[in-house]
Amino acid sequence: MENKPLLITDTILRDAHQSQAATRMRIEDMIPALEDLDKIGYWSVECWGGATFDSCMRFLNEDPWERLRTIKKHMPNTKLQMLFRGQNILGYKHYSDDVVDAFVKKSIENGIDVIRIFDALNDPRNLEQAVKSCKAYGGICETAISYTQSPVHNEEYFVNLAKTLENMGADTICIKDMANLLLPYDAYSLVKKLKESVKVPIHLHTHNTTGTGDMTYLMAAQAGVDIVDTALSPLANGTSNPATEALVATLKGTERDTGLDLSKLSDVATHFRGVANKLKEQGILDPKVLSVDAKTLIYQVPGGMLSNTISQLKQAGKEDKYYDVLAEVPRVRKDFGYPPLVTPTSQIVGTQAVMNVISGERYKMVPKESKALLRGEYGKLPAPVNEEVRKKAIGDDEVITCRPADLLEPELQKYAKEMKDKGIGKSEEDVLSYALFPAVAEKFFAYRDGEKKAETTPAPTNTNGVRELIVEDISE
Repeated sequence: MENKPLLITDTILRDAHQSQAATRMRIEDMIPALEDLDKIGYWSVECWGGATFDSCMRFLNEDPWERLRTIKKHMPNTKLQMLFRGQNILGYKHYSDDVVDAFVKKSIENGIDVIRIFDALNDPRNLEQAVKSCKAYGGICETAISYTQSPVHNEEYFVNLAKTLENMGADTICIKDMANLLLPYDAYSLVKKLKESVKVPIHLHTHNTTGTGDMTYLMAAQAGVDIVDTALSPLANGTSNPATEALVATLKGTERDTGLDLSKLSDVATHFRGVANKLKEQGILDPKVLSVDAKTLIYQVPGGMLSNTISQLKQAGKEDKYYDVLAEVPRVRKDFGYPPLVTPTSQIVGTQAVMNVISGERYKMVPKESKALLRGEYGKLPAPVNEEVRKKAIGDDEVITCRPADLLEPELQKYAKEMKDKGIGKSEEDVLSYALFPAVAEKFFAYRDGEKKAETTPAPTNTNGVRELIVEDISE
């Protein structure tokens, strides 16, 4: 590890504001800083994917593809990175292989260099098509391990998964610790084992929800991790990622010196401090997300899932049940075969826990997403499920054991035809926007193409007053 600089991915344009401000940063707030960001020397800048795509159209009346092209134009020297949910792409269900392939192709054509591909269940079958497409179109393929803790998720499990991902064609492997559960000494041990077991670079992603993120990065750096995710300080820490400047300063003059210039970082941070203040004034950036919540270590609930849960309970008039729901989450997770809590499983488990508590009877109400998870529609669950709960939820329905996408017919032409019949959309990118979010995209096209005034889509509620899953997705 002699004088091997630690490489940095900055998340200021994606995860930082997704984690703290419900993904509401606009392109106009990014443009003034892009050329300076481009000069810093990051390994990559994460700027797209996750919830940005939905949020651009649903809340900001922005074209996500146009945003990507704009960032690329201003940042020609820095690799642009996106977060991609495997067979879920950027949506909340599985899409057919032809849609996944076309989405990867267009992402790379429009300016993405690195695609971080993950699956909420760590089912490698759900990554196959996205990996194949990323390699075919010349992208850097970063497959991710969704980190979690349970009786089945141990070091051996993660090392074996990393070997599988390397054999699939990963260029880098990311340990994706979305809830900041990976503690410093565990990070040291896991990184060491991975470095011994696979040849590709290891990239570590964590947050500072539990207050341990900086220490985790320091120990991982000691163990030889290649790349880490940080956020510029105005939108760092709390539910966001650890601060870039703090880590750069800490490692200066050591064998892991990042080589980044603190004064350049500070200049760009000044711009984003203004953006963060504006988001605070608009009431979008809630100070609650800035504080440490060590309860995450007990309940394993990511920050975005916490805010979803609070919102659901408010709508049901049951805010006093918050801690009952937090205690119910691990029980539901066990019943459901210990899925990692990341989109969409975090929303599924969280919503089920809310329903179990507010209905007064466990699994009296079971949303269709819970049924789909128990039916195997999202892929193979990491551990055996509670068969009594499964029976109560899906009766005698057959459980899917194949790769779920094998059951899906090609869909792209169907979406293109629907749009043609409606007379909406202008480009291949528009077809993909519509494929992922039909109602949201249709409204956005009407606004963009000048047919009516801007409307934003309110988060839907179901009959119990509980917010549906497709809401402000801020748990990745």
